[in-house]
Amino acid sequence: MPDSGVILFAHGSRDPQWRLPIEAVASLIEKQRGDIAVACAYLELTEPDLPSVVARWVEQGIHKISVMPMFLGAGRHAREDLPRMVYDLQMQYPALEFRLQTPIGEDPRITALMALIAADSATE
Repeated sequence: MPDSGVILFAHGSRDPQWRLPIEAVASLIEKQRGDIAVACAYLELTEPDLPSVVARWVEQGIHKISVMPMFLGAGRHAREDLPRMVYDLQMQYPALEFRLQTPIGEDPRITALMALIAADSATE
C-alpha cells in the first residue's frame, strides 16, 4: 500500500449519476499511478465522507494526504467548510501530513481544457 494519497473531495448529490465523473477521475488515477492511493469523499448527501476516508487510510498506513477540491471555483465550501474539516482532521491525526489544494477549476490547465472543449463545440 502506498504511504501517500489524494482524496477527490466533492459536494455530493442524491442523484447517483452525479458522482460518476468524480469516480471516473479516481479510476484514471488508479490506472495511471499505482504509487499513490486515491479515494472520493463527499461533503453531504453521498458516502463516504472525508473523516471516514481519512480514518480508513490511517488504518492502512497512509501518512501523506492531499485533499483536492473538485470544485470549479472557491465558493463557501472550498473557502470555509473544507479548510475547517481538514484542520479538525489534522488535530485528530497530528502525525499525518495534510495538503489542502486549491479548487481544481482554478488550475490554468483545467481552464484551458474547458475553453478548448467549449470552442470545439461551436464547430461541431
